[in-house]
Amino acid sequence: MKKITNDWLISSESDLLLIQEIATVENLTHLSAFHAQQSVEKSFKALIEEFDIGFVRTHSLEMLYNLVKDKIAVPIDTELLIILDQLYIDSRYPGEMGLLPNGKPSVTESRRFLLLAQSIFDSVKSACMV
Repeated sequence: MKKITNDWLISSESDLLLIQEIATVENLTHLSAFHAQQSVEKSFKALIEEFDIGFVRTHSLEMLYNLVKDKIAVPIDTELLIILDQLYIDSRYPGEMGLLPNGKPSVTESRRFLLLAQSIFDSVKSACMV
């Protein structure tokens, strides 16, 4: 595994560890969404580096996924990726505009984001270890 790949994975795992700590705290679910987006983005960028897919300057999970989907061995809920893309910026600022239809993500949604991010991280790490 390349050093840059490992650096991306370490950073992704840091986001995962934080989500694990806050995923069930109701008033922090928006931050779980933000860090889930970050973890997934960093995992995808690890694959891009490891397999020399090229330089990609985007935060869009949907766009990144389209570049790396043939390297990921688990099924990915692309609807959740789109939701995380939508929450990425809005989750860091006050107000409910732009968040999910019912406002901030629920604890259940926060857990779904964690499971998605963890699944992607595990799949990416395995793909990069080969």
